[in-house]
Amino acid sequence: MSDPDDLRHFFDKWRARWPEWPVVEAFIPEPQRELAMAWLVLRSELADAAWSGSDPTPGAAKLGWWAKELSGWAQGARRHPLGRVLQKQPAAWAALAAGIPALRASRTQIGELAPAAKGLEPFAAGLAQVSSTLFDAHPTASGWTTAVGLLGERALRQPPSGTPGEISARGLLLQPRFDAGSRPERIHAALVRLRLQRLLAGKPSEPGRFRALWTAWRAARGRVQA
Repeated sequence: MSDPDDLRHFFDKWRARWPEWPVVEAFIPEPQRELAMAWLVLRSELADAAWSGSDPTPGAAKLGWWAKELSGWAQGARRHPLGRVLQKQPAAWAALAAGIPALRASRTQIGELAPAAKGLEPFAAGLAQVSSTLFDAHPTASGWTTAVGLLGERALRQPPSGTPGEISARGLLLQPRFDAGSRPERIHAALVRLRLQRLLAGKPSEPGRFRALWTAWRAARGRVQA
């Protein structure tokens, strides 16, 4: 496949996971939509490597590869198709790479919420630094709120094990804030929260078109909480 076709493959994989996105991206300025998609896909690829599968070894190797790739972006080199959209941006790619060990260590769900979020803060800080450059905005979320949002994504990917001390979806939803970062990130965080709510209510995780639109509209205005 050519480079554009490779990029389309990753975009299509994202849309298959988040079929709401073609509807809700109407709240993102059109010139930012490809950039927003590439950024959220990168976040998803890193999360897949960290949290997917029963064996952590392949994911750890993939995260090691990504750490080298992001360091390369900081020096003007790229191999991954997402770099065609992202690498040319003068963002803190080295800072994001430096946070990957914290993401790798977050695979387990065991432990209290506070230390789990604290452990993710180095990675969350890297996300905030890059995002502020990509979307020309001052970081609006603390490391805590970004980390809680990441734990919400992890809760969607990893079914509850019933282990004592497990960080539950219900516990995450009790947090007073669940929003983070730029408008694309706020919209995505709102969809994560909505899916967690639906799972806890015993409903299919994917919301209907109008509920997704309402949720995204609130998030675009900075009102993520349902």
